[in-house]
Amino acid sequence: MFKLFKNFNKKDICLIVTSIILIVLQVWLDLKMPDYMSKITILVQTEGSKMSEILTNGGYMLACAFGSLVSAIIVGYLAANISASFSMKVRKKLFDKVERLGIHEVKKFSTSSLITRTTNDITQIQMLISMGLQLIIKAPITAIWAITKILNKSWQWSAITAVAILILLSTIISLMVIVLPRFKIVQKLTDKINGVTRENLTGIRVVRAFNAELYQEEKFEKTNEKLTKTQNFNQKAFSIMSPVMYIIMYFLTLAIYFVGAYLIKDALMVDKLSLFGDMVVFSSYAMQVIMSFLMLAMIFMMVPRAQVSAVRINEVLDTKLSIEDGTYDIKNNKEVGTVEFINVSFKYPDAEEYLLKDISFKANKSETVAFIGSTGSGKSTLINLVPRFYDVTDGEVLVDGINVKDYKQEDLHNKIGYVPQKAVMFNGTIASNVSYGENGKENITEEKIKEAIQVAQAKEFVENLEDTYNSHIAQGGTNVSGGQKQRLAIARAIARDPEIYIFDDSFSALDYKTDSSLRKELKKYTKDATSLIVAQRIGTIMNADKILVLDNGKCVGMGTHQELLKNCSVYKQIALSQLSKEELENA
Repeated sequence: MFKLFKNFNKKDICLIVTSIILIVLQVWLDLKMPDYMSKITILVQTEGSKMSEILTNGGYMLACAFGSLVSAIIVGYLAANISASFSMKVRKKLFDKVERLGIHEVKKFSTSSLITRTTNDITQIQMLISMGLQLIIKAPITAIWAITKILNKSWQWSAITAVAILILLSTIISLMVIVLPRFKIVQKLTDKINGVTRENLTGIRVVRAFNAELYQEEKFEKTNEKLTKTQNFNQKAFSIMSPVMYIIMYFLTLAIYFVGAYLIKDALMVDKLSLFGDMVVFSSYAMQVIMSFLMLAMIFMMVPRAQVSAVRINEVLDTKLSIEDGTYDIKNNKEVGTVEFINVSFKYPDAEEYLLKDISFKANKSETVAFIGSTGSGKSTLINLVPRFYDVTDGEVLVDGINVKDYKQEDLHNKIGYVPQKAVMFNGTIASNVSYGENGKENITEEKIKEAIQVAQAKEFVENLEDTYNSHIAQGGTNVSGGQKQRLAIARAIARDPEIYIFDDSFSALDYKTDSSLRKELKKYTKDATSLIVAQRIGTIMNADKILVLDNGKCVGMGTHQELLKNCSVYKQIALSQLSKEELENA
């Protein structure tokens, strides 16, 4: 947890120091009141005492109480600001780290867990800081100061107070030992709840189509019940604290007065009044000591969960990135728009078998290179090596003659226009989605957006919408069709004017007419750029300059459409499964 506290800046430290000063003032004022109470007690029982003296001491007590209240309010305000500022910085740091995590690291933590760590876990630490500044600092100061004030009053009263404190500490430590391991379970179950909820919302159409609502409810209920039982156990365990506290407080008060009665009875007449005043003061200070430990107990209830949360946050922050930036300066580039694979092999981390084996090819500027093969042959994985979503296991991937590992990721991605297999839309407008991320150099103009949408064959449906280019797009693009999402995703890549286009099976949701029109316009528009296309349809790639045929991760054929029909049996089988011999001959 202390590693996270490095995120406090100078301003936060100044506010913390100010809070500590105010807390010390507050404690001094609180501990000053019993002294005035003792004076009032003695004045009331002393003959000849003036009412003005009693009222004066009473006024001092009120002033101390008011000063303590003002200090508490200011400390509360400062603590809220410090904790909110701290959580904002840690949340940003965590979000930035997640943005830089490789796909493998994201899968390792799981999406739902990363969401929980960015929200719930940080909230736990924020609550601890907010309460801790007020209680963790105040409680020990109050306890120590109060103990020093009562030590010289009576060893009997001091012994009774020490026994009460020991019982209290034993109770707190026992609860910590029992509850701490269960807080780790709570956070993991919270991850699981988030995961089940997210899965249900993402797949809501499938759930309804298969009448699986009851199944999903049972799945959620099972996890929810585990979380509830664990939380109930923790809360029941901590609920013991309150009655134990009050029993100790009341018995301590009773014991002090009981022992005090015997001390006063056996004392000389001169000392009786002094002992009575000491007893009242001691009782007040003893309550302050117990209340200090009560405050610490409240913090101890929060510390274990915050500690678990801090460990989970640090797990992400301390994760070593598998994909690090290179140092190459792109101004030194001599080639433009080339992609080359040299003996590339790849397997996923922790996997035993290679998914891609010994792939070599080169795509020159203005060329279109296509990839085709059966499902699971490694087509998408292969092109995902170009933007470094994964790093090769063996061999090299070169962009413009430079190993992709040597590029800064921002520079590498600025060269690429990427259209994923599953079109992703973000909450916003059509225009904001097409201009998403800009292009790393300058803003994408409205004219550029319209041009990209026209090339992507999306102009007709966009301009038929009520707000045209400013029409709302829901998160995930749930308010547009699959084909419309694909066309907008293609427009987003076009608007960047990249050197290299990557189309990862990006035409699958389009009808044949739209597909044909889009490819014709795209060929004209991207004539100076390199295109890498993954496709299932022969019609989409038959005019490519070069086609790679993949089978079980190996390249079993490379050439033009006509060459592969003659020389590659795998390609011929795929082609004949989609088109007749006559169609292939006339293509």
